[in-house]
Amino acid sequence: MSRIAIVAALPGELKPLVKGWQFERRGTVHLWRNTSGEKEIVAACAGAGLARATRAFAAAESFGQIDSVVSIGWAGALRADFEPGRAYRCCGVIDQKAGERFAAEGGQQNCWLITSPRVADEGEKRRLTLSYKAALVDMEAAAIARLAVMRQIPFICIKGVSDGFNDRLPDFNRFLSLDGQMQLGKLVVYALLHPACWPSLVRMGENSKRASLAMADAVRAMLANLGS
Repeated sequence: MSRIAIVAALPGELKPLVKGWQFERRGTVHLWRNTSGEKEIVAACAGAGLARATRAFAAAESFGQIDSVVSIGWAGALRADFEPGRAYRCCGVIDQKAGERFAAEGGQQNCWLITSPRVADEGEKRRLTLSYKAALVDMEAAAIARLAVMRQIPFICIKGVSDGFNDRLPDFNRFLSLDGQMQLGKLVVYALLHPACWPSLVRMGENSKRASLAMADAVRAMLANLGS
């Protein structure tokens, strides 16, 4: 039986995909398991950032050797033609901090994802677009790509767009805890004090839900193709 790991940052990114799967929690790591034919699928998330993605992969790997790995999760658009609420299969990942590039299997042409050490605001998005010619930005995929190269296993990257290129949002870095979790209480307090940001936050919430559904559909299609 082959084993496929699916690694995200937050439970909401995986929610539509893992409904009904066997669940367990190990500290800050959430794990789901399912079998499909001759495949065991392990989904894991442990928070935002490279270190938490590495921790999630290690937890998935504790069930046995991983034969292929998929990085999924919400991403910000760096170009106007990448629409919020949709999912895209990336052709590769750029590690902004290390300057490395990793290829991903089956991605659409010119759909490069850049992994940033911080949540990219509007100004940072424009800088990343100019400097790297990437289409999307996240905080985790480069760690998973590097682990796939080290283990010589296939790497796939599917990202759902939560916020568009021109969206103006609060600085989410201030709401991330040290273990990469979103502190919703702090975000709610901030929003109550800054009503001007309500429309953009509501729009992002709706786009994130749609993106999670789109990612789940894309992963199911990918798994079906692997089976054939």
